[in-house]
Amino acid sequence: MPVVHLIDRALIRASGPEAAKFLHGVITCNVATMAVGDARYGALLFPQGKILSDFLLYREGEEGYLFDVPAERADDLLKRLTFHRLRAKVAFEKADDRAVAAAFGDAGTVAEGRAFPDPRLAALGQRVVLPKAAADGLSAELATYEAHRIGLGIPKGGADFPYGETFPHEADMDQLGGVDFKKGCYVGQEVVSRMEHRTTARNRLVEALLPGPAAEGAEITAGDKSVGRLSSVAGSKAIATVRLDRATDARAEGIPLMVAGMEVELKAPDWAEFPLEWERKVSELDKKFKNAKT
Repeated sequence: MPVVHLIDRALIRASGPEAAKFLHGVITCNVATMAVGDARYGALLFPQGKILSDFLLYREGEEGYLFDVPAERADDLLKRLTFHRLRAKVAFEKADDRAVAAAFGDAGTVAEGRAFPDPRLAALGQRVVLPKAAADGLSAELATYEAHRIGLGIPKGGADFPYGETFPHEADMDQLGGVDFKKGCYVGQEVVSRMEHRTTARNRLVEALLPGPAAEGAEITAGDKSVGRLSSVAGSKAIATVRLDRATDARAEGIPLMVAGMEVELKAPDWAEFPLEWERKVSELDKKFKNAKT
């Protein structure tokens, strides 16, 4: 398997004696427990609890951290982090001389690069920070990694959920280790905590299994009702935003879920701990059946 230069990613460096303390208090993941070489998945939220940007965070030294962030969000994230800094002894800058690559499958090691485990899912492989010139020499195309990501059902910010409009639960960040619910306060924490303990997410990102070709953005319907929409598509697999209540009602009424004139199967990703409502009911029926037999 190839090593892919992620040309849609950028790096922001955070450094200073108070970097760990500052970051721990503003972003969703636990920074205080990170050792050198560790990686975390997290986000900076708006005070209303919606995602300004998600990112992977790497600890590269005793006082140094790297944000692996969508390139389209880098400037805004840098601006917001600086805004929250106040008098904290931490500095931020774009690391334009470095780049990010993804190594997965049997890719092996990457010369000139430092590898960090992808904290979302082991099967995603490693992220490698390396000099930009070395990354530019990698020949594998981004589409190769995208197919790998979509095949595992891993959402991508900007492609599978819009920034500024999405809560972490709706982006499955709670399922992928992107939110630490025990660490205490951070920007937007009260809203996210309330969703975790008092309500359930109405929308979720799930896998869609397609019997034929379908375009990104295609609507999923049940009769004349909209149930959701495809986002990232790779062959017969896609990621879709789904209204769980509408999909459940359709299944209960025997109404097929359709996209592009085809019946589509929706399922929770293998790594997710939330079953879709009809999957939960099937599981309960199985348990009742087994109990009745015994």
